[in-house]
Amino acid sequence: MPFTEDRLNLPLRLRVLQWSLAAVFLVLAIAFWYFQVARHQQFLEMAENNHQRALPLAAPRGVLFDRRGSVLVENRFAFNISIVREQTADLARTALDVAQLTGVPVETITDALERSKRLPSYRPTVVLRDVTESQMAAVAAHRLELPGVIVEKVPTRRYPPESMAAHLIGYVGEVTDAQLARPEYKDVQGGAVVGQSGVEQTYNPLLMGADGARHVIVNSRGREIDVLGEEEPTEGRRLQLTIDADVQRAAEEAFRHFGFRGAAIALAPSTGEVLALSSLPAYDPNSFAAGIGRAEWNGLLTDPLRPLNNRAVQGRYSPGSTFKIAVAVAGLEEGVITPDTRIFCGGGASFYGRFFKCHKAGGHGSVSMREALEKSCNVYFYTLGNLLGVDRMHKWATALGLGEMSGIDLPHETQGIMPSTAWKKQRTGEKWYAGETISVAIGQGQVSVTPVSLAVMMASVANGGTRIVPHLVRAVDNGKGWEQLPAPAGQRDLGMAHENVEVVREGLWMVVNGAGTGGRGRIVGYDVGGKTGTAQVISNQGKARAGKGGRDLRDHGWFVFFAPAKNPTIAGVVFAEHAEHGYSAAPIAKFMMETWFAKEEGRPLPTLAPLPGTPVAPRAPMPTVVAAGPRPAAPSRAATPVTATASTSRTGGDR
Repeated sequence: MPFTEDRLNLPLRLRVLQWSLAAVFLVLAIAFWYFQVARHQQFLEMAENNHQRALPLAAPRGVLFDRRGSVLVENRFAFNISIVREQTADLARTALDVAQLTGVPVETITDALERSKRLPSYRPTVVLRDVTESQMAAVAAHRLELPGVIVEKVPTRRYPPESMAAHLIGYVGEVTDAQLARPEYKDVQGGAVVGQSGVEQTYNPLLMGADGARHVIVNSRGREIDVLGEEEPTEGRRLQLTIDADVQRAAEEAFRHFGFRGAAIALAPSTGEVLALSSLPAYDPNSFAAGIGRAEWNGLLTDPLRPLNNRAVQGRYSPGSTFKIAVAVAGLEEGVITPDTRIFCGGGASFYGRFFKCHKAGGHGSVSMREALEKSCNVYFYTLGNLLGVDRMHKWATALGLGEMSGIDLPHETQGIMPSTAWKKQRTGEKWYAGETISVAIGQGQVSVTPVSLAVMMASVANGGTRIVPHLVRAVDNGKGWEQLPAPAGQRDLGMAHENVEVVREGLWMVVNGAGTGGRGRIVGYDVGGKTGTAQVISNQGKARAGKGGRDLRDHGWFVFFAPAKNPTIAGVVFAEHAEHGYSAAPIAKFMMETWFAKEEGRPLPTLAPLPGTPVAPRAPMPTVVAAGPRPAAPSRAATPVTATASTSRTGGDR
């Protein structure tokens, strides 16, 4: 009986054996394919690196120039300390030794090694960037005791001093895991240095260049014994930016001179080229190029003044009376009012059972459109906004760029808010009440804007009604000289009537040159147009409850501008954070415009009148550094100096 059962089970056992053998061979076949085909290149590199190495030679990033040929950002050589992990028997001990020799926290080195785990172990891992001569000498003196530790000479960035244009230019840093997962970084290897903000980030593919390699033969201990050859790295593309370095510096000097922080943007109204873009306080991009320390980075993140925040494109604030420009355009274009329609202001008016005050207690009397802009009469714009309704204000405000993305070629732009009946319904599920329109008409209530969007509005009014797209790059050098880049898509004619644009521009001229609040922006010999605005940080009732409060409870100040009035070549905005009044921002804009006109006309640069007890040294223009290859030449300078001062006279309300 047992014998019979064995005979019956024999076919089953044979089938099990056959399937087992088949499975084993299948596994072997898959393993063979995996190691011989799928991972062929990796194992080939590992085999070759047993006796020869390809050490990367970092490519210099492209140099950045301003619109007149001055060098803004260039490259310099620095020394990095790297560790080749496969040559290090005790990685933790090596990290500790390097830390003690260089005087840096060991966590700095271990963090760098941890981030490099995804890279092949034979590739050098940068643990310290831009080391000092003493740090380099300390490591070199102990090189026999530190197998796998090498010192590499690499190109790194040199940014302008005093953090100039930091938010515009941006900074570089080691590529992150999150970036490597994105399609635009598919050709970037781990450990590479890439742009992390500003122009450095937006135009990183052009600026990066292509790394080279140094092929060497090594012995069993990983030490070089011969050089097989080198592949020279290819420098990144050179870019000519649209900004004028001296106008940029003028904006930042003026902010510091008058003791404010905030943002300033100047545009060429006809093209949308950014002549200056500043945000203060700022950070020093050179700290990032050298490899910023953990303590310094945490300090920037926790700083209550938010130096990493680009107020020009990320800050969102109430526009105050600068919004009256959009309401004036809407009223004229919709035919709700004519330039000569007069509205009486007696110091306030009642709408929907509530009394709304004008900023001038006694009122402005009977005013027309031009006079209402000049005197910033709230009652006039309360009435006009009520006639228009929020949706028609929304139509023209968004057409001029408010509440929309500007399209500027900088990362992380924030969108403002221009309310409408549909916006409120979608956001809260509630209907729009007519009483809400009154506050919106003077730039209060739910409306909020970014400085760059106000700059777009002013450029669009200045150029006669064409919505521009601000942009920062003018030309690129592809190795054959400068090639002009086409204007970005999105520029469009708003269809505004010429006579309506002229009425608004005349009213804005009166703000600066008549009895308005923009007198501090006046420039003798130039017809400057502008508008001040005050943006509340906290309500008057809130201020009363808070008592005296501090600087952070003070209102923000706006000044939007263009000049010359008949044929504007510059337009923009100054946002002075907690400056309390819009007229406080006007001298900053004035100094920017004076600098621009001096550069255009070949005159010496203006200087700021010293504040009491604080003499200011004369300014010198940005140096023009000649780089290899063709590039724009800077014009000659000559003429009489101009002095920018802050006028103390003020008439009318600052609203």
